[in-house]
Amino acid sequence: MRFRKPRPKATLEEFFKINFEENNLWEYKADEVDLLAELVDIIRPKDLKGVYSVDISDLIKLLRENENYSAGFSKYLKGILKNKRFNKILTDAGILTDADFFYEVRKRMFAKLIPDQPKKDTLEYVLNQVFFVKTDPIWIRKIPYEQIESLFDLVKFSSIYTSVAAKSPLAELLFAIDALIHRIAGRAMESEVIKMVPEYENLESPFLEFQKEFALLTEKLISEKNNFLAPKDLGYKQLLILHKQCLEYVQIAFKNSEKYGISLRVNQSLLRIRQQLFRLQTLLPLLVLEDVDCARKNSIKLSFDLIEYNCDKTNVRKLISESTQLLSYEVTQHTAKTGEHYITKDRNEYFKMFWTAAGGGIIVAFACIIKVFLSMMDNSAFGHAFFYSLNYAFAFIGIYLCGFTLATKQPAMTASALIRALEVGRKSQGVDEAEKHKAFAEFFARVFRSQFIAFVGNVLFAFPVALLGIWLIDEAFNYNLALTKWYKLINDLSPIHSLAIFHAAIAGVFLFLSGIIAGSVANRDKHEQMYYRIQEHPLLKLSLGRVKTKKLSEWYEKRWAGIVSNFWFGVFMGSTASIGIFLGLNIDIRHITFASGNLALGIYGANYNVSNAMLFWGVFGIGIIGLINFLVSFGLSMGLAFRSRNIPISEVRPVISSIWKHFKRKPASFFFPSLRSENKA
Repeated sequence: MRFRKPRPKATLEEFFKINFEENNLWEYKADEVDLLAELVDIIRPKDLKGVYSVDISDLIKLLRENENYSAGFSKYLKGILKNKRFNKILTDAGILTDADFFYEVRKRMFAKLIPDQPKKDTLEYVLNQVFFVKTDPIWIRKIPYEQIESLFDLVKFSSIYTSVAAKSPLAELLFAIDALIHRIAGRAMESEVIKMVPEYENLESPFLEFQKEFALLTEKLISEKNNFLAPKDLGYKQLLILHKQCLEYVQIAFKNSEKYGISLRVNQSLLRIRQQLFRLQTLLPLLVLEDVDCARKNSIKLSFDLIEYNCDKTNVRKLISESTQLLSYEVTQHTAKTGEHYITKDRNEYFKMFWTAAGGGIIVAFACIIKVFLSMMDNSAFGHAFFYSLNYAFAFIGIYLCGFTLATKQPAMTASALIRALEVGRKSQGVDEAEKHKAFAEFFARVFRSQFIAFVGNVLFAFPVALLGIWLIDEAFNYNLALTKWYKLINDLSPIHSLAIFHAAIAGVFLFLSGIIAGSVANRDKHEQMYYRIQEHPLLKLSLGRVKTKKLSEWYEKRWAGIVSNFWFGVFMGSTASIGIFLGLNIDIRHITFASGNLALGIYGANYNVSNAMLFWGVFGIGIIGLINFLVSFGLSMGLAFRSRNIPISEVRPVISSIWKHFKRKPASFFFPSLRSENKA
């Protein structure tokens, strides 16, 4: 079967010669946008890389030199644009339609596959058919403005100020502004939004005043029949002041999220209000004319904006970026505060970290023994997942409540503390870049050695305690618990004989997710005022008393997020292998502390008859598993923290460079504290 080669694009000369010559073939397509789409496709650059300017002088030259071309093209354009409604583009395109984030994502993704096609009497239909490539607004902005003005004059376009009659451009603009203001006011008066800004509780809402002021301005605009406002108009100046107050209201609401927490729904509501206010910031100046030339300038600006808004309406990446930034900031704020407890600053704290990590290693050793018992149960994959998950969850919660340390839990927490330190450095005034990064590198060294000693404490105690435990069981019951399991226990640690590296990376992802869960729960409870609600619960106060109820609320505030986080970390760790069996995938988890305990159980299960090669790969595998646990968890957490504080990725290179210089200068500081106490960075 032969396929025809696609027909090459016509040149500008060929396009106008075919359609706008004396025969006026364009008249047969006067009601369709196909001709305009074809012309734009001819002008549209194939690749925007390296294109600094898009020249349309050939088009202007053709229209100037041939009256038939310019007259016919002018009639055609005016015909397809006449009375086309466009207020929906201004009010809806690129703006959240609801406070439901997931609905908005689904809607935009579906629209990318099957674009929404509005009615043919709207400008949105024309733009959908003509400017449907997402880069169209970019290359249009690269056309020299003088050429745009020349084209505007050649096709004899009128400005948007000629009439305020129904369906006229000015009427559409006024309607769009009015609709946006009403929507903003309605959303801003919702109780969940008002709760975020208690500072305005006894003050008049700037949104309602904004609504009233624009109504008066519109009435004045229509009654005076000027179709525009003067820059010095008092009503317009008042409108700008109120608009600024509305923006400040939203900024305060976002800022207060640190004190009161924020839900995804409230975040989306505030984001929608802010988007609409930014849209008004673009539209309101179009009502003002300083001189006659501004009429053409504003008309061209509105045209550019309409194309840009319409192309941007299905942008999923932008939606996710804007919607998740504040929430990720709130989540990492919690982990940053928690992470500070995992960073040692002197020798006393360093060795204290070792002993708390030792406690964590002891609990993990018992969890390793219990898991081997559970693996011998005749159970379904779901049953194993259930009991494994409980075993892991109780172990992690026990470590957390006892004040012990699990080393791999640290990276997700300390990453946010590191970024906060970097953020403070970046905001420092009068300090050069090298000095800012130098301070950060010193702080990183403290973090790294805190991680190192926690790893050492976990591993050094998990191994002997697990070995002691299985020996005691054998002595008491004459039963070698790992007799049939020893080969798998040791072989699964080898980075060359198993998928240990991949499985360690999965565990690193779960460590990252557990940090996210902790921050999310803390943020949610803060927003829902859970601590205060428990403190003032009438039944609890009646049964426990006011003092004990207050202590309960304080315990909940301090511990609950960590308990939930550790519970879900246990579920993730315990259910992964069973999910892998169900899906037919070789997925599992490898965790450095559990790996140390499993090595001890495996050696005893083999009655110490383990080859040197197998023992080497087992020990080496523990180190690799720990490294992968750390790198994946820390890398993901750093990425989220960078995103939450809007720090550019370009900042990574100088930061890594400063850390490397500090390592070459003081390598020991990455593993051991100096003899003298260090000041906290």
